Formats: sequence, structure tokens, C-alpha cells
Amino acid sequence: MGGGELIEFQFEAEVIHWRGPSPYFFAPIPEQHGQEIKRVAKLATYGWGVIPVEATIDGFMFATSLFPKQGSYLLPLKDAVRRKCNLTAGDSISAIITIRLGRRSDL
Repeated sequence: MGGGELIEFQFEAEVIHWRGPSPYFFAPIPEQHGQEIKRVAKLATYGWGVIPVEATIDGFMFATSLFPKQGSYLLPLKDAVRRKCNLTAGDSISAIITIRLGRRSDL
């Protein structure tokens, strides 16, 4: 695997609302993709298990980081993303995420 290799995943998910100390909205990554992401995580993470990605929902591309959760990952949906795509908890989305391998040295 070269330092500039890209891995892309497309998935469907239902937006969830995390009511923890910092309320936030996420799209859970399906477990089968989570397992694939885990295999390349060490080549993409910049620490703490988070993985930087580019995501696209409804043609809107944004940068974020996946968070590990219960054997898979969560795709955070910032307020600007939710407003642009008119999303809230319970909505179904189709998303594409792109992971660039070898990013750790970029930071």
C-alpha cells in the first residue's frame, strides 16, 4: 500500500443523536465496513483511534474523522453538514467516505 492510496466505502445509515456530554449527530458505519476500516486504521489514523476521512452526502463533500464505537465507527455530522443536507435524527442517508492511507506524516 502506497502513502497516497485511497480507500472508498459507500453505505446507507440512519442518523442518530448522541445525547452525551457534547450532543452530536452521527451516521453509524455498517459493521462489515467497520471491519474493513479496522484493517487499514493504523495506516490512516492520527491517534486516539480516530480516522480522518472525506465524506459525501447528497453531493456535499466535507472533511471529518471517524470515531470508533462498538466494533465499528461513527461518521460525525456537523451542524453545517446537517443544515446543508437537511438532516436530523432518524433520517436515512447514503454516504461515501474516502480514507487516505499514510496520512499520519501529513500532520
